[in-house]
Amino acid sequence: MIRLVSSLAAVVALLAIIIALPTGSQAQNPVAMERVPDRMAGEGVGPFGRMLIRGATLIDGSGAPPEGPVDIVIAGNRIEAIYRGGARSRSPQSVDHVIEAEGMYVMPGFVDVHGHNGDPSKAPNASYGYRLWLAHGVTTVRGVPIYSGPNNMAISDRARSRANSIVAPRIYAYAVFGDEWSGGAVDSPGQARAWVRWAAGRGYDGVKFFNQVPPAVLAAALDEAEAHNLGTVAHLGQRGVAEVNAARAVEFGLAGITHFYGHFESLLADGPVVRYPNDYNYLDEQSRFSEVARLAEQIVEPGSDEWNAYLDLLLENDVTLSPTFNIYVASRDVARARTFEWHERYTLPSLWDFFQPSLTNHGSYYHDWTTEDEVAWRNFYRPWMALTNAYKDRGGRVTVGSDPGYIYQTWGFSYVGELEMLQEAGFTPLEVIQAATINGAREIYAPRGEEPPFGIVRPGMLADLVIVPENPLDNLKVLYGTGHLRLNRETNQRERVGGVRWTIKDGIVYDAPALLESVAAMVEAQRASQPTAP
Repeated sequence: MIRLVSSLAAVVALLAIIIALPTGSQAQNPVAMERVPDRMAGEGVGPFGRMLIRGATLIDGSGAPPEGPVDIVIAGNRIEAIYRGGARSRSPQSVDHVIEAEGMYVMPGFVDVHGHNGDPSKAPNASYGYRLWLAHGVTTVRGVPIYSGPNNMAISDRARSRANSIVAPRIYAYAVFGDEWSGGAVDSPGQARAWVRWAAGRGYDGVKFFNQVPPAVLAAALDEAEAHNLGTVAHLGQRGVAEVNAARAVEFGLAGITHFYGHFESLLADGPVVRYPNDYNYLDEQSRFSEVARLAEQIVEPGSDEWNAYLDLLLENDVTLSPTFNIYVASRDVARARTFEWHERYTLPSLWDFFQPSLTNHGSYYHDWTTEDEVAWRNFYRPWMALTNAYKDRGGRVTVGSDPGYIYQTWGFSYVGELEMLQEAGFTPLEVIQAATINGAREIYAPRGEEPPFGIVRPGMLADLVIVPENPLDNLKVLYGTGHLRLNRETNQRERVGGVRWTIKDGIVYDAPALLESVAAMVEAQRASQPTAP
């Protein structure tokens, strides 16, 4: 087995990261995000003239069954060849680098289509989230947005990631509709089109919508985005959903729906408006998030004609669903989310503080969260998961988005949690991997009218891969950075297995445990910088 990170290089790299992190009061009250440190020597190796991954079992991302052992040859940053069975004897013997992967599983790098990483009150340096994503096999992130506000680093981080000058997944940058520019209020169809043209000229890959503008403005923006081959995805929140639910947004040309917003409002059984309690207050997040679960009681029956007609509408318009089930999982058991086993070692103190119940921090809404609230959310998940699974069964595209940094969900770990919840929704493990790989890649590239260059393991594709010691189809928990604790029934001893071993992005091989250690060092550095209580 090869050693990928020299001890000296690793120490230098960790010191650079720690120095770059704000400390003390600055970490608690940062003014802006810190620049992501340059990738240091020893942080990943490659790309190589020719690299061999030997003896792995392949899960290619297409939905095809596993096969192995196979040898995979990578030339530079592309997959050159795959040798199967008896053909393995013909795999090249002279290579620059070998990964011995007997007994391991190789898959396409994972795609997270719902990423954020630009809030300094949670994590002052985006390197924290980038490393956690890579440590969990995520090689591509669609930022929706990755950063926001004027003069942010979304475009520069995307360029630096493409050049592999930072330790980060591939980044596809979406701008929030109306954000950043200085051209005045985006409050008319003409202004909407002008803003979209500005975003396209700025180099953004797509637009994230919150339906807080008049329908005509949204329709104009969606039309202009399509003309410029920009992707579109929407969080169809309660403020605008009475005028534009998911069905109407799709008719306007929306390509992607994230979260649950807009679905149930398109399926109301009694009238076009959601029934809220008279004392409901959208700006009180305890009220907002507890009451939204009661929508499950107001919709048509799953499998009814209205239900099926809605699914048909989505399918006819080639809509992509990225449900982000896991970001809300604390709503059905907040104590479990608060005690996830990775928090102590891998959740920054500043992020942990943000997670705590708060009147100001978005998503920290469990101010007085009751058994009744949790039961309502468990009931809410049933039709939401049924809708998503039925759409997949019809041939609709479903992708994986984690929306990390809220509600006790730490980067990377939350992505694996989303994989588990897709299985809970009815996806087979192979369908889960398909959603996490080629489906996500195709959602990103569909607006361009192109097939993606990653997301499946085939010759000619980019060398974005994840290699794990355990079979993820048997148990998705083996993908967590903390691994999976199980009892060895022969020795009656507990053992921790799994975790990603290597993540390969653009032909560069990252040691996933070393990435996790670098994150643990960030956490300890921030913890040590905090003043102790008297």
